Amino acid sequence: MNSLMARNSLFDDIFRDFTPGYFIKPLHGDALPAQVKVDVKEIDSGYVVNAELPGVNKDDIHVGIDGNVVTLRAEVKQEDKKTEGEKVLRSERYYGAVSRSFQLPVEIDAAAAKAKYDNGVLSLTLPKKSGPGVQRLAIE
Repeated sequence: MNSLMARNSLFDDIFRDFTPGYFIKPLHGDALPAQVKVDVKEIDSGYVVNAELPGVNKDDIHVGIDGNVVTLRAEVKQEDKKTEGEKVLRSERYYGAVSRSFQLPVEIDAAAAKAKYDNGVLSLTLPKKSGPGVQRLAIE
């Protein structure tokens, strides 16, 4: 007699209870990635950031700048469209959001920052905040 547990055992039921729906993907469209992938490059005047946000409408992207912290947030709303004279038996939607924050070495001039969204890539031009910077103290 085999003393090993069967494949569909108590452990499978426990695992299924702890992760209901975890492995289910949306039926139409792709979900947003778990994390926004960014490339950050430093130039003389500031920083250039490219973030991949495929399938997101420009109006659903929010960029926040607070000192030297940049926050990117994107929302996806995929809905089934109903046409007149159509009998809908089932309608499913997908809503999702992703957010990413990162800190840069110096403060950003939020008033002069620019953003452009093209072909699923958000490009940010973030100029460094001009100011007195580091001052050298005279030693007495």
